[in-house]
This record gives sequence, structure tokens and C-alpha cells, in this order.
Amino acid sequence: MKTSQGAQYARIMAVGGARGSRVVDNAEMCTMIDSTDEWITQRTGIKERRWATEDESALSLAAAAARKAIERSGVDLADVDGVIVSTVSHFQQTPSLATIVAAELGLTGNPAAYDISAACAGFSYGVASAEAMVRTGQARHVLVIGVELLSRFIDIKDRSTAFLFSDGAGAVVVGPSETPAIGPVVWGSNPDQHEIIEIDDWREDRGGEPPYIHMEGRTVFKWATTYIAGKTLEALEVAGLQPEDLDVFIPHQANNRITDSMLRHLKLPESVVVARDIVNMGNSSAASIPLAMEALLESGEATSGQTALIIGFGAGLVFAGQSIVLP
Repeated sequence: MKTSQGAQYARIMAVGGARGSRVVDNAEMCTMIDSTDEWITQRTGIKERRWATEDESALSLAAAAARKAIERSGVDLADVDGVIVSTVSHFQQTPSLATIVAAELGLTGNPAAYDISAACAGFSYGVASAEAMVRTGQARHVLVIGVELLSRFIDIKDRSTAFLFSDGAGAVVVGPSETPAIGPVVWGSNPDQHEIIEIDDWREDRGGEPPYIHMEGRTVFKWATTYIAGKTLEALEVAGLQPEDLDVFIPHQANNRITDSMLRHLKLPESVVVARDIVNMGNSSAASIPLAMEALLESGEATSGQTALIIGFGAGLVFAGQSIVLP
């Protein structure tokens, strides 16, 4: 029996993002819920979030982000032979959003295409899968997309969650590398807590209401600032890196207080650039890490070739993180 073998290493070649067009600041948010700008900012760091318009969809945002990533990578459309989409916002059980995106982009290389449901850890799950595909020869260039339209799951009557979520897509192209550029993934789940974050069953009759997101915020906060903080340090260690080796830290953009707690746990040098995209974006789940990555690169706060640590965590409860070299 033969086994397949591909490139020795894989890397993220380029990143692209697309955000919902509607900007909803805290002042507008507080006309919908009983809250204040000060309360929201103090507890989460969020000042505004991006929501999709009626003309925007998971497909349109995913395709827009993917086009940017592919163009920046310099890879021909015909050479994209894998598409992985992480989303909980595709309202059709089958076909997968990945195949629909592939058709929308006009990919002609008969790409392997599938969706994954790993919530806010989905992008890191996708990068780990793409890296394995490239190194084992199952694909040469893999498009990884995280896309969510969480505003359509918001229960506006739930003042504890309504202000958190947003809409966007982030995409990367993963391809072969001559040097190590994606570290080993640290991933897993705490399935005994799967009910801590969930979206209503779509099959249930709710009198015309859409399925809503429900979250036990305090439990999630405690889990993220203790267990996930430890897994973040583990992701650094398995890559053979020390905190002083890092240039950039890009955690899932869930809550600035969670990020601050992670920083204390990791004891990162002050020179490390920390993603704070949540301030103007809110929580876009699977899209948050690539969107934050693109924002740092476009602003010049981070540069190509720097070493970064990414980690996502969310419903399931699932988590995944790895070190990467920025595209």
C-alpha cells in the first residue's frame, strides 16, 4: 500500500476579509436593548459591530473574502484544489456552503470541498486540516474560510448577548512552504459542557421567530480565562516557542477581558502586538481570527513574516490553536 506525500511544510500564503456593511455602534444598540455604552464597553471592549444588510449573505461575504485572499496569494483559481468553510450560518443542510462558494468563485480544479461546524474555533480547525492536506499531498492550495451572520440569530430581548455578535468572513490560502510556517495544532473539546453555548434547533416551531443564540456568559468567561488560557500556552510550547519568540497574538475576538486574562497567563512581552479587532467588529465567531489578522496587516501593526499565535474557542465547547507565520 502506498501513502500520499506532499510538501514538507505548509504556510498561510494570504488573507482576505469582508465585513457586514451596516455599522451598529453602542448608541444605536442601546435603542434596542436596556443597556449603556459604558456597560458594554467596560465588560467586553466592544464599541461597534458590523451587521450584514438584507442584500448580504454568508455566500456573498465568504466569496468576497476568498477573492481577496486568492488574489493576494497569486495562486490561479485552477490551482485551488481544496475548500474548507467553517460556519454555523449556512441555512441549508446540503449542499455544503464550501461547494457553493467554489461554484461562485469559478474554481475549475475539482476541489475537495466541505463545511465544518466548530463555532469560534472553526478557523483554527480549518487551518489545521488544510495544513495536513498540503503536507500529505491531498491538496496543494487550500482555501480556508470562516464566515458567520450571527446578527440573524440574535434575540434582541436578551440584553446579555444581543450586543455581542456580528457578521463577516475571513479567508486564507494555505499552500506549500520551504520552511516551517504552521505549528502543531492544540485542539479538543469539553463536550460535557456542550449546552453552555447553543443555537435553537431549526426544526422547532417558534411562532415565526428565528433560532436564537443562547449562552451562559459567566461560565464561558471562566472556562476561557482558565482552561483555554492553559491551552494557549500549550499551543506555544508544542511549537517549540517561548513567549519572547512571539511577535503577534491573535485570539478569537470574544471579549477584551478574556484577552487580557490570557495575556496575564502567557506573560507575553509588552512588545507583542495583540489583536483588538473586537472593539469595532464585535464577535464574528469563525471569522474573527482571520479578520483580526487582516486588520493588523493592513494597519501596519503587524507585518508579513512575523510569528503569531492564534487560538479559537466556543460552542461545543471546542477549542483549537496553533502558531503561524503571518502571510
